[in-house]
Amino acid sequence: MKVSILGAGAFGTALAIAIARGGTPVTLWARDPGDMAQSRENTRRLPGFAFPKGLTITGDLEATGTDIVLLALPMQRLAGFLTQHADRFAGCTLVATCKGIDLTTGESPVEIIARTCPNATPALLSGPSFAVDVAAGLPTALTIAATDPEPLQHALSGSNLRLYRATDLTGVATGGALKNVIAISCGLAMGAGLGESARAALMTRGFAEMNRFAIARGAEPDTLQGLSGFGDLSLTCTSEKSRNFTYGLRLGRGEPQPEGLTIEGQATAQAVSILAQKANIDMPITKMVAAVMAGHVTVNEACELLLARPLKEE
Repeated sequence: MKVSILGAGAFGTALAIAIARGGTPVTLWARDPGDMAQSRENTRRLPGFAFPKGLTITGDLEATGTDIVLLALPMQRLAGFLTQHADRFAGCTLVATCKGIDLTTGESPVEIIARTCPNATPALLSGPSFAVDVAAGLPTALTIAATDPEPLQHALSGSNLRLYRATDLTGVATGGALKNVIAISCGLAMGAGLGESARAALMTRGFAEMNRFAIARGAEPDTLQGLSGFGDLSLTCTSEKSRNFTYGLRLGRGEPQPEGLTIEGQATAQAVSILAQKANIDMPITKMVAAVMAGHVTVNEACELLLARPLKEE
C-alpha cells in the first residue's frame, strides 16, 4: 500500500519518519515544503531528525498516493481542507491524527471525514505520543480505529511503533479530544501553584468527565480505559512536552504565550462546553477551563467554584 501523510508539522513529520524507517515508502505533503527535499530534514518543525531513504517530500497534492492517507492537519482546519479536496480522496482510507472537536460543527475528525468525503473510508490514529519520541524511534504504542482496522494496523506498525486496533471510532476520538482539555486544566493548576495533589484530582475527575461525555455520544464504556483515553491523558497531563499542558502552565503563571502554536484544547474546551450544556452532561472542569480561557474567571476563582460544588459519591 502507498502511504501519504498530509501536513508536515512536527507530528506528521515524525510519523513519516517512523513509517518510512520501517521500510514502507511514504510521501509527505507540505503546504510549503521549503528546502526539506534538499536538506532531508524538517528544520522548522522537527529539527535534528534526518529523513529515511523511503520518505519523499512534495508540495503537490496530486503527487500523493491514494491508498492510505494520514491527515496530520490541525483540527480546526480539517473540515475546510477536506471540503476543498473531497473529490481527490474518493476511494482512499483517510486516517485522522488530529485530536479535538470542531468548534463550528461540534464534529469529531471521523464525523468530518464521513460528512465531507462520503466515498472515503474514515479511520483514526490516536494515543500517547510526542513527535520527538516517535521520530527518535523510542517505543510508542497507539490505537488505530476503523471499521476494519487490521489492514491499517499491519501497514502502519513498525519495530518501535506498535498499533493496537479498535472499532469504537467515537470512543477513540472523544478520548483524544478531551484529554487536551484536562491537560490545560492541569497546567493551569501547576502554573498557579495549586500543587501535585490538585493535578491528580483534576486528572481523576477529568477522566470521569471524559467517560460521561464519550458514553453520552455512543462510545463503548471500556474504550477510554485504553491508550486513546487513560494512556493519552496520563502523558499529556504530566509532561511539559505537551503543548496543551504547557499552554495551561503559562496561563496559570500569567506568562505570555508563544505565537504560532496549535493548541487543540482551546477550541475543544469551548465546543465541548456547548455540547455538554445542550445534552445536560455534567462537565465542571471542562466548563471552568473554557471560562478561564475566555477571561470570565481567574484560575483561583475557578478552583473555588469547583471546590464549592455539592459533595457527592465518587
